[in-house]
Amino acid sequence: MSTLITTLYQGLNMVMFKSQTDSGTPASRRSLCRSIAATTSATPSVTTSKREYDPVMRMPIRLPPVDGLPFDVVGFGLNMTDLLVVVERFPAPDSKQPIRRQAYSPGGQAASAMVACARLGWRARYVGCFGDDENGRQGRSSLADEGVDIGACRVASDTRNGMSVILVDERTGERTVLWSRNPGLKQRPDDIDAAAVCAGRVLLVDCHDTAASTAAARHARRAGVRTVIDVERVRDGIDALLPEIDMIITARDFPAALTGKGAPGAALRAIRDAYRPALVCMTLGAEGSLTLVGDVEVKTPAFEVPVVDTTGAGDVFRGGFISGWLRGGEAAEVEDVLRYANAVAALKCRGLGAREASPTPVEVDALLARGTG
Repeated sequence: MSTLITTLYQGLNMVMFKSQTDSGTPASRRSLCRSIAATTSATPSVTTSKREYDPVMRMPIRLPPVDGLPFDVVGFGLNMTDLLVVVERFPAPDSKQPIRRQAYSPGGQAASAMVACARLGWRARYVGCFGDDENGRQGRSSLADEGVDIGACRVASDTRNGMSVILVDERTGERTVLWSRNPGLKQRPDDIDAAAVCAGRVLLVDCHDTAASTAAARHARRAGVRTVIDVERVRDGIDALLPEIDMIITARDFPAALTGKGAPGAALRAIRDAYRPALVCMTLGAEGSLTLVGDVEVKTPAFEVPVVDTTGAGDVFRGGFISGWLRGGEAAEVEDVLRYANAVAALKCRGLGAREASPTPVEVDALLARGTG
């Protein structure tokens, strides 16, 4: 037990709290709000009333042809090593309680999304940077074991892999993430190999190393590769990244934080008007997702499953979205893709960690057949 507590204590000491890295409002956040306000007021021809949803609406852009590409999807961005700690309830200040369960598990937004795609039968590549410690080695092998290509990854010498300590509430499965990432793992625009990130029909980026993600997305756009983003926080440089994205998929709080608009529909419209994506979607956890296509709002309910841990559900949602789009091909319909993504994310929540319960196609099909009730 002393070893267990020591491990947790050491993990917590490694944590870099968000308040330490996000103090103040980024200059890009202020300029974005002005840009969005100006764009909204300058385009009176844009319809802002909600229209009735057509359930057979096709995806607004087509996937590129396979044309000998080695992969269906490439993910560029974060990988992490997660120490998951299950507790009876989230600890109050100056309190003590026993740990119910702990486990180490690989994670990270882009890496976990690529595992989801691979388990769903798609040819997936991950492009990112690992530390050269044991956690980094295990992170690489975890992807390779899932059939995810890591041939374009970089290993930083004398550098520890990114680490998260994740407290999971046993009653609800909700989690709180404390994380630390060595600056030596940072990806820069010059690190991007255009051939590596353009080797699939779809490129997924996250927003952690924003400038590098922007460079990757620009390469993809020029090559005709469709771009999708997993974006959860307003960072400096986000205003340069989002115009390069075809499908913007955000965390619940991001649209309001970016635009200053509290109403979800209004915030999504402001993002649409400022950046002109083909689709913008916000994930809503147990409430499913809300998506804007053109001026049509699509509310997709979540699926009910026994929840153990919500860690990685958003990452896997992105993997499910891309997989559902690839699955539908030329005939892919918006609602089908969103239902598929919500089903994949729900099934992930059955297990501890970002990847343990990421589902197979058979499991997803069974849940889709059962429905959301």
